[in-house]
Amino acid sequence: MRRGAFSLIELMIVIVIVGVVYTLAVQKIKAPKTGLSTPSFVNLKEYLLGFSKQKQTVTLLCQESCKKCSIYTQGKKIASIKSFFDASVQRYRYDFFQGPLSVEDDSCFEFSVDGDGVSDQLIVVYKDKAYDYSDYFAGTQVYESLDALVHAKEALIEAAQ
Repeated sequence: MRRGAFSLIELMIVIVIVGVVYTLAVQKIKAPKTGLSTPSFVNLKEYLLGFSKQKQTVTLLCQESCKKCSIYTQGKKIASIKSFFDASVQRYRYDFFQGPLSVEDDSCFEFSVDGDGVSDQLIVVYKDKAYDYSDYFAGTQVYESLDALVHAKEALIEAAQ
């Protein structure tokens, strides 16, 4: 006679089903969108992940006044793309104490994403918009200006304290 309790087998079957559904859902969420045909600052992480095979790091490198861009993985050039921006692009890193710090190097633009979707912790300012790639788990955050982005970061820091 049953008293309304579940048997061990029934519980195990339910746990397996929940695990399978969870795994499928997580894979669907983290799957790169390989159908992206044109990159932009909003979809840059997803666009580069479309080139990643076996969870390799993919790098977009633009030189010559940002007119030519190439995509590299494991130090090998795998694709060339037409640049979607010009040399007026600015890159920053956000420091907890000093705020945004300008990134200066030899290239016009460089951005990397590893196979897990973790990108360079950059803030990109282009045409009066600020694109924040510093959040590991969220997509690209777009702000109306660098000041708006800094204000949002400071509010987040105050809320965490």
